Amino acid sequence: MPENQEVNKRYRAFALVLLTIVYGFNFIDRQILGILAPFIQKDLGLTNTQLGLLIGLAFATFYTAVAIPIAWLADRYNRVNILAIALATWSGFTALTGMANNFLQIGLARMGVGIGEAGGSPPSHSIISDLYAKHERAGALGVYSIGIPLGIMSAYLVTASLIGADTDAVNWRRIFVILGVTGIALAVIVRLVLREPKRGAMEFDADTEIAKPPFLESLKVLLKIPSWWFMAFGIAFASFVSYAFSGFQTKYLVILDPEFNFKTVIIILGVINGTTYAAGTYIGAKLADVWGGKDIRAYGWIPAIAIAFAFVIGFFTLWAPTIPLHLTGTTFLLFFLGMYLGPSFAIAQTLAPINMRAMSTALFFFILNMIALGGGPTFAGYMNDVFEANFDKLAAIRLALSVTGLMFIPSIISFLIVSKKIKKDWENADKHNKALAK
Repeated sequence: MPENQEVNKRYRAFALVLLTIVYGFNFIDRQILGILAPFIQKDLGLTNTQLGLLIGLAFATFYTAVAIPIAWLADRYNRVNILAIALATWSGFTALTGMANNFLQIGLARMGVGIGEAGGSPPSHSIISDLYAKHERAGALGVYSIGIPLGIMSAYLVTASLIGADTDAVNWRRIFVILGVTGIALAVIVRLVLREPKRGAMEFDADTEIAKPPFLESLKVLLKIPSWWFMAFGIAFASFVSYAFSGFQTKYLVILDPEFNFKTVIIILGVINGTTYAAGTYIGAKLADVWGGKDIRAYGWIPAIAIAFAFVIGFFTLWAPTIPLHLTGTTFLLFFLGMYLGPSFAIAQTLAPINMRAMSTALFFFILNMIALGGGPTFAGYMNDVFEANFDKLAAIRLALSVTGLMFIPSIISFLIVSKKIKKDWENADKHNKALAK
């Protein structure tokens, strides 16, 4: 790191924590719909396919479509302003979700949440990359990624604290409104306390200017990086399963054992997400920094190995005969599902041209969310309806999620290809970024 660009370590740690909290709110708003799915479905009379669309495609379509123009803005204008506006937007629509009375209204609200959340990760990833050097970036982005398990944990625990004693009459609307108002308050804090860092601060001196070639020229550079592409598809296929599993898990558990206390289940799931999933995310990122420092191919190997374990454990978890055994399997499953996040995010940022880092994240999330978030829950919901025509509800949801789990296979293959391509791509990225300085 250039000496005159030493970042105040206390401030950058604070900024990273705040960005992680914002990312956590991103996942609270996503996860809460899946947690409350049984009650929303019953209240609004939704089919499994409609429920899958709400959790997946209705959100993902607008999230991915808007992310690219927002990332274009983030590569050129103040990223802190963009992040604060995005957070306030998705939080406002989260509150409106609690006011919906039918499928159309709740679908429109979820689309609004998707539009807002599109402005979350691209500017955040770009800001972090200008606060942490390459050898620290996977770890920093791994900490940022902990926002996912912390957000999911918070969603479970908030639900548990607000559902009341009678789990047969859950006021799901109140939960959405409270979360929305809280998110708007956080947006104000972000705008007031975060500072916009200099672009390329970790690569060049303070007086170095970064060239800004035309959008299409930089885009062509990004799209010609093989390991970037295979990383994007690898994380997308793995998350296809992950989103489907989390979107239908509470519904599955209610079917598996209707007598098991629902509030206890969601508290346990919250704790698991906040511990083992967070641990897997952190350990995967740190392994990438350490192992990747010795052999760059580790950025592909770590996710491939982790997802292979998740593939095996996932089937045991789905077919476990009791909720305690299912939750035991979930503990190990979430640990390995967390391990591929840090290395993947680091690839997306380090291989991208400096002036395209927000766009890199947006394109990466475009692929990830159209395949994973848009496809996973929607596919699982549709398959659930198909299997229910011939099987009982428990067998149907198990079969639906088992078929969905086969998408782990192309994910493993994609990350193994990353391990073969990344060394050359990493060297080329260094050369390209140096050519941008003038």
